[in-house]
Amino acid sequence: MPSFVDSMILLCGALLLTGVLTTKFSSRFGMPALVLFIAIGMILSRFIYYDNAELTQLVGIFALIVILFQGGMQTDFKEIKPVLGPAISLATIGVLLTTIVIGLCASFVLDISLKEGLLIGAIVGSTDAAAVFSVLGGTNLKKRIRMTLEAESGSNDPMAVFLTVSLIEWIEHPDLNLFGLIFSFVMEMGLGLVVGILVGMLAVYVINRINFDSSGLYPVTALGFAVLTYAAAAWLGASGLLAVYVMALLLGNTELTYRKTIQAFNQGFAWMMQIVMFVLLGLLVFPNELSKVVWQGLLLSLILIFIARPIGVFSSLLFAKFAVREKILISWAGLRGAVPIVLATYPVLAGIRQGELFFNVVFFVVLTSAVIQGTTISPLTQGLALVEKDKGKAPSLLELMALGKTDSEINHVLVDGDMPIVGKEIQQLNLPDDILFTAIIRKKRIITPRGNTVIEAGDTLYVMNPKQKRKEMKKILGLS
Repeated sequence: MPSFVDSMILLCGALLLTGVLTTKFSSRFGMPALVLFIAIGMILSRFIYYDNAELTQLVGIFALIVILFQGGMQTDFKEIKPVLGPAISLATIGVLLTTIVIGLCASFVLDISLKEGLLIGAIVGSTDAAAVFSVLGGTNLKKRIRMTLEAESGSNDPMAVFLTVSLIEWIEHPDLNLFGLIFSFVMEMGLGLVVGILVGMLAVYVINRINFDSSGLYPVTALGFAVLTYAAAAWLGASGLLAVYVMALLLGNTELTYRKTIQAFNQGFAWMMQIVMFVLLGLLVFPNELSKVVWQGLLLSLILIFIARPIGVFSSLLFAKFAVREKILISWAGLRGAVPIVLATYPVLAGIRQGELFFNVVFFVVLTSAVIQGTTISPLTQGLALVEKDKGKAPSLLELMALGKTDSEINHVLVDGDMPIVGKEIQQLNLPDDILFTAIIRKKRIITPRGNTVIEAGDTLYVMNPKQKRKEMKKILGLS
């Protein structure tokens, strides 16, 4: 007979494989993977008793760090810069208005106090980065709208966390100073931004200068800096999630050794953390308790989808240059996911009288929101004519790869049509002896570089050079 430990390891392995395989169904039906992972957890809850909200919250926060880090790393700042204003407006004003509308409705529907209703509104106020990234990744939604939604989902968690924590404090201490809360919010956001930038700069410096024997240690180092960023920000009383997202943005938009290796590792690890987190969240729910709030949860979910979210979007984008149909899609694509469910554990752990009720209601709202909105985003995108032609994803302009303990690196360069080297033979570039073209990829063919080889637009060059001559190499190729 297998031991308890062996049985648990077998169960974990089966869960991971099942979670990975369910993503195929998720992408086919346009449904966020979280729904299927949660369903697995809820099925298992019939055989496994689990009610550790504290452990679930810890795993959830760690998973959010990994997910936000991965999302920030793959975000091109040049693409989100034009929509930064609307995204920040959605992440602050939009979340606040959604909180107020849902709060008023929840206090009436659930027959609770206004403070408690606002707490539910704050918990479901933010969109979820994991859900938004996974669903939008399978659509050809116009870049401007997609980047707005991704930037919003990556930056609105701090507002939801702040409102949730503040409202819990307000419920426990009714004489709380409102102006003190506003000042605290500004300080948290400001400090989080500073911590993210500082630790991000430190991470870039260390990763680009350290020489590991194994390339697998670079992703671990980057992830370690992400966790350090959250911890440092939290220790200073700042927003840890905002700090992680800013730090990841900085890493993803800076020349970084083993960037693709780091991103590939993060993507796989983020999926694993999503599976673990959502299965745990599913285990934490007891279906018989969930059945008691079906009509209340469904009603609040419909209010969120059709009233609260549109009010938040249209109000926060009042002065933004978005067409009405674009605002409609942004409203509909406000998927809820891990963040609201993790935040729903806060009142439970704080000992709020209605904590269990809040968790069940929020869980139901998130589940129905993900199913209804997630499965209809793609058809709505087509119906509103907001699809752009798929241009394919271009490789990164510059990819650095360190070569073990040596002082050299290989640069992966995509040749743009405007670069001065286009149409020239390699021998005309007068390359120094220690800067070498090792390979050229042209129309899926590998070409051996020779002196008379002409460089063409669209080529991918692999250039080996000493680290200290990186700037010289970029100048020769017209990259700086």
